[in-house]
Amino acid sequence: MSTKKIRNILLLALCLIATHLHAAEKTLICFGDSITAGYGLEDPAKQAYPARIEQLLASRGYHYQVLNKGVSGNTTKDAVSRLNSIVALHPEAVLVEFGGNDGLRGLSMEITRKNLDTVLTTLQGAHIRILLVGITLPPNYGADYIQSFAAVYRDAAAKHHIPLMPMLYDKVYTVPGTIQQDGIHPTAKGSQLIAEHLVPELLPLLHK
Repeated sequence: MSTKKIRNILLLALCLIATHLHAAEKTLICFGDSITAGYGLEDPAKQAYPARIEQLLASRGYHYQVLNKGVSGNTTKDAVSRLNSIVALHPEAVLVEFGGNDGLRGLSMEITRKNLDTVLTTLQGAHIRILLVGITLPPNYGADYIQSFAAVYRDAAAKHHIPLMPMLYDKVYTVPGTIQQDGIHPTAKGSQLIAEHLVPELLPLLHK
């Protein structure tokens, strides 16, 4: 084989490697608390909704590395403290799922608003596309408090002009076998349904 042919083969191989690496650079991050982390699941790495999203996206021709950056117990304050580590990964898009622990602990909604605003402002400043995901609280917190809590997400989405899925458990919570015994966290079945409902919301933010 001539030197010229060898050189051409090597150049082709390098181009293919570069193309592969470029494709692998596409990253979607699920940034949240225990629901995202997969708390209580037997195998969170495979059963939590971020893993399910990656599978569903791949089946639709969207080849993304979906990183699970959920940490159990995190509040919006913790989200702010972790922002730099998220931005440093240079994701194409981030799904933001925080606030449930703020509400359950009765933290000031103004603090939650401020922290959430910081998260969204920082991500947008890094030119990262965002899907904001809301959550609700148990009925015993009272209708007025729950409505005010939901407004935090609506107002944040409107202010930053980003898509909002108002309730992560929409069409999930009432399905038998989707919620763990604690009444809060999804089962593997619940995580699958969450992923199925999230993917249509995510597709406009992603590229094939």
